[in-house]
Amino acid sequence: MVRRKGNKGDKGSSSLDAQVTRMSFEDGDSKTETSSHEESMDVFTGSDQTSADYYFDSYSHFGIHEEMLKDTVRTKTYQNVIYQNSFLFKDKVVLDVGAGTGILSLFCAKGGAKHVYAVECSHMADMAQEIVKTNGYSDGKIEEIELPVQNVDIIISEWMGYFLLFENMLNTVLYARDKWLIPGGIVLPDKASLYLTAIEDADYKAEKIDFWENVYGFDMTCIKNQAMLEPLVDTVDRNQIVTNCQSLKTMDISKMKPGDASFTASFKLVAERNDYIHALVAYFDVAFTNCHKVTGFSTGPKSRATHWKQTVLYLEDVVTICEGEALVGSMTIAQNSKNPRDVDITLEYSISGKRCQAHRKQFYKMR
Repeated sequence: MVRRKGNKGDKGSSSLDAQVTRMSFEDGDSKTETSSHEESMDVFTGSDQTSADYYFDSYSHFGIHEEMLKDTVRTKTYQNVIYQNSFLFKDKVVLDVGAGTGILSLFCAKGGAKHVYAVECSHMADMAQEIVKTNGYSDGKIEEIELPVQNVDIIISEWMGYFLLFENMLNTVLYARDKWLIPGGIVLPDKASLYLTAIEDADYKAEKIDFWENVYGFDMTCIKNQAMLEPLVDTVDRNQIVTNCQSLKTMDISKMKPGDASFTASFKLVAERNDYIHALVAYFDVAFTNCHKVTGFSTGPKSRATHWKQTVLYLEDVVTICEGEALVGSMTIAQNSKNPRDVDITLEYSISGKRCQAHRKQFYKMR
C-alpha cells in the first residue's frame, strides 16, 4: 500500500563507490570531471526480491525527479539555504550525496562553492552530467576514479524518505560524513524530527481496508490483513486531526551514529475534541540550523503539501475518545534485517476512557 517515491542515489548503502558521478565545479574555467566505478552487488530473484532490487532503476526515470523538483517546498528551501547563506559556501568544497539531476550541486556552484562533488548511484548520473554541461559547469570529461579529495567542507543531501527513514539513505550520508567531512564541517540539513498524531478516517479506511471483507459477495479478508501491515502514504486533511502532535525523535545529523535511526519512543496523544481515532499519522520536519537564520520545512498535515505527504498507520480498533483523554503507547522503528532500506514498525497503544478501553500491539512493514 505504500506509495513509494523513487529512489535517490544509493539510499542505505554504506558504499558511496557503487557508481559515482563526480562533478567538480569551479569558478573561471567551469571545469567538471565525472567518473563511474562499479561495485559488485547481490542479485535476488523470485520471492526474495525487495525494494532494494529495484532501487537504482526506479531513480533512473525522469518522472521521479520531476515530482521532486516540482515540490517547491523541498527545492526552494534548499535553494534559499544556499543562495541566502553564501558565507557558508564561498570557496568551500561541497559533497552532494544522492545528487539526482544535480540540482543541489548547481545551486552550490552558483552560490560560490569552489568545488562541488556530486555522487549519484542511479543511471540518472548520465543525465546529471549532461545537465551540468549544458549549464556551463562542465567540460564533460569522464574518468574511472574515486572521490579525488581527502576532505570536504560541506555535505549536502536530500536524503529523507517517506516516514523520514524509508529507503535509509541517511546511513549513506553518515558514512560520507565520517569519511570525508572536515572537523567542524557542516551537514545540510543537520536536524530531522519525526512526529506522530491521530486522525479520524472512517471513510477512507472503509474504502482501502474494510473493502476486502466483502468483494462482490466474497470474503477476501486475507488481503485486508496484508493491507493493515503496510502504512499508507497519502495526504491527510488537517481537519481530520483529533489529538495533539508529539515528537518521537529528533536526530542531529552532524553527530548521530547510524544505529540511532533505530529506536523506541513513547507517546501520549491527548484528544482535542470528542471523536473517533482510526489511524495514527507520522510526518517529519527538517532544519538547517547553521544558516544565518534557522531555515527548514515540515511535511505535516498542517503545512504546505510536499511529495512526501504523510504516513498513515491504520489501527485494528476504532478508538472512541473524549476530549482530554489520552491514547498512550510506544513506537519502535528499526531497519529490516534482510533489507536495511525497508522499515519495520512496532506500535503498542492503550486507552482507558469513559467510552473505550483498549490495549493492542500492531506491526507494520514499509516496503
